[in-house]
Order: sequence, then structure tokens, then C-alpha cells
Amino acid sequence: MNYKNKIMSILAAFTLLFAFTVTAHAAKYRVGVSVPSADHGWTAGLLWWAKKAVADIGKDEKDVEFFVVAASSGTKQVGDVEDLMIKGINALVILPHNPATLQKVIEEAYAEGVYTVVVDRELATPAQDVFIAGDNVGLGRVGGEWLAKEMEGKGNVVVIEGMQIPINKQRVDAFNEVIAKHKDIKILDSQPADWSTQKALAVMENFLQKHKHIDAVWCQDDDMLKGVLQAIKESGRTEIKTVLGGAGSKDIIKMIIDDNPVVRSTVTYSPSMVASGIALAVAGVKDQTLGNMYHKPTRVILGAELVVKDNAKDYYFPEAAF
Repeated sequence: MNYKNKIMSILAAFTLLFAFTVTAHAAKYRVGVSVPSADHGWTAGLLWWAKKAVADIGKDEKDVEFFVVAASSGTKQVGDVEDLMIKGINALVILPHNPATLQKVIEEAYAEGVYTVVVDRELATPAQDVFIAGDNVGLGRVGGEWLAKEMEGKGNVVVIEGMQIPINKQRVDAFNEVIAKHKDIKILDSQPADWSTQKALAVMENFLQKHKHIDAVWCQDDDMLKGVLQAIKESGRTEIKTVLGGAGSKDIIKMIIDDNPVVRSTVTYSPSMVASGIALAVAGVKDQTLGNMYHKPTRVILGAELVVKDNAKDYYFPEAAF
């Protein structure tokens, strides 16, 4: 071999070595995260927490590449999941826009060996490695118990429900079960407002016109609570002493901290659950367990915790989107 050929052989060997080194340091795992678009505060919080988790986890997990996408509809989310699968994801973290619409594509991902974490909205037919959600029954029960105590076991309450999907029914049924134990508390009305501030405003305006005396409002959601407060303020009504939402938004927790006269509590159902879902996906796709656990969870239900003045600062994240 002449000198020139020897040099070319050495350069070729270094090129192959460099290529191998780059490949070795490239992402070994790809994690796709799919959430609904920010159509209200809670879903805006989802996207914020997803991005925060990706940034935080990515600092330590150098061999993981993340893709975070948000969809404005169930149909768009189906397309997003299909695109993520084309990218070759190893794990999928998804909060379904509508479980029925996403059922088939999630089943396809799961069947192809994609480690799947479903968040918040459960599929009719499970197709996941892990399901993680807040405690919907607990949210209704804890809220009902606190409200009944605040009302001293008597008075009139109106209920504003969320979107008419199973988790709303779980919340409302649990709340109603608690209130039924207090024979002197009457539920005057119960109508849906789809977890929308504007729809809750309209429903509450209707309630105020329809019912002459209301002592308290349970609306299970802090986005809807804002609409309720606006309707009460514009009506000039002063007899309503308690308004209880839920989920633990930063704005409502700030009201609690600042001693708002009618907003004195909320119950947690934090969008940070998607961040925990991402942590579960990274551990799962690497065949690891979280912390010092001896088992891999398949179903994680996060506690519904009562937030009041004494502990509100523990749940206050002013930099968050929700």
C-alpha cells in the first residue's frame, strides 16, 4: 500500500469512528407528548407543565429526545399521534382530546410496542402501560364535605358541571352523595358549562334570574369559577357567601392567600399530572422504576387535596400558566 492510500485508509477509519461516536451519543429513546390545545386555563397549564417536565428531565436523561404537540381537536390529535409514530417514538404520553376519538390510534401505538401513558381521560377499552389521573371522585367528595361544613349543614346551593364525559359524572355523583347526607342543604339546579369561563358566566346568569336566594355555588373548576364570580358581581347579589371551584389554579389560590371573602378554598386536580406522566414514560421505556419503588405502577391516581389559607402557599406556582 502506498503512502497516499495509507492516509486515505486512516481517514476513512476516523470517519467511521466519528460516525459511530455521533450515533452512540444520539438519542436512544424518543418520547412523544400529545395534549389538547390551550382552549382554557387548565389545558394551558398542561402544555406549560409538559414543557417544564421535558426541560427538567432532559437535563439528566441525555439519551432521550422529546416531541411535544398540542391539538385543537380530536381529529387533529389523531393526526399528531400518527406523525409521532412516523418519527419512531418509543413512548407516548397522551391526554386524549376525546377518548372515543383517540381510542383506535392509541390502540395502534400500544400494539406496535410503544410504551403508552394515558393521562386524565380514560379509554373505554384500556390500551396503555400506565394510566395516570387526578382523583375525580375525591374532588367531588372533598369539595362537598368542605362546602357542607362551610354552609353549616343548611342552605341552597347551585351546581355548574363540566363537560359531559365520565370524569364529570364521577365528580358530580360524589358531590351529590355527600350533600344528600345533609337534609337541610338543597341543590336548586345543576347544569353543564363545559369547563368554560364564558359558558359558566351564562349559566350563572341564568341561575341568578331563576333562583331568588342562593347561599353557595359549586362549579368544580377554577376556570368556571371566574365566570361565576363575574356573574355574581354584575348582578349585585350579596347573599352568596361561598363559591367553590377546583383544580388549583394559581389565580384562585392567590385569592385564597389574599383572603377573598367568598373564595376560601379549592381542591387539587393539577395539570402537572402530565409532567408525572412523562416521568413515568421515561422510566418505563428504559425498563426502570421510579424512586425506590419495587414495582412498576399501571394505574396512578393523584390525591384530591383541600387547599385553604393555611396551606395555600404550598400549591402556589406563580410562574405557571394555570
